Amino acid sequence: MANTTLTISSRNYSSWSLRGWLLTKFSGLPFDEVVVSVDDPAARAELLLLSPSILVPCLSHDGIKVWDTLAIAEYLHEIRPKAGLLPADRRARAHCRAICGEMHSGFSSLRSALPMNLKAHFPGFKVWARAQSDIERVIAIWRECLAQYGGPFLFGERSAADAMYAPVVTRFVTYDVQLEDDIVGYGQRVLALPEMQQWIAEAQQEVDEIDELDVEF
Repeated sequence: MANTTLTISSRNYSSWSLRGWLLTKFSGLPFDEVVVSVDDPAARAELLLLSPSILVPCLSHDGIKVWDTLAIAEYLHEIRPKAGLLPADRRARAHCRAICGEMHSGFSSLRSALPMNLKAHFPGFKVWARAQSDIERVIAIWRECLAQYGGPFLFGERSAADAMYAPVVTRFVTYDVQLEDDIVGYGQRVLALPEMQQWIAEAQQEVDEIDELDVEF
């Protein structure tokens, strides 16, 4: 058993669990998973955006507990600096931190209107105006990074930024968001990552369902 654990909740619904899991996978740090059931009141409140705080995922390593996905990213960068979670260049690193922070604290309309649901697909889904503004901002961020750093990922090589925005990639697929080829291509590269393939495959096997997140609204 690894001396590190990562507590997560639903693979199908929990965008924050996906982010934390990808960050830990990208770091190369061996870890065991502790999965909290969606029946747990605190976990359910987080998934339904009813909780004032997000305490899952939680990384436990060397007697230290780190929750909050940005804190996990920074901690993993400290202990595994060669993993490339943050770019080597100071300017790029600052840019990466900024867009990760924007994902962490913003896009509330996108989160509420298009909740993560990997097993669902809603063709022709109607996106309301506020969520559309969030979508356009995400696309602008992706375009700027891909142009500035040359791809194939947001900062050239795979980084914390790709982990932070990976749930948005899945939302665009679930809700049939119409995108231009360059953005579709980036999303396809994220979905093709072996870590993403593993997460999605395991999400498909989950039996727990949250009725409120399985209806088109």
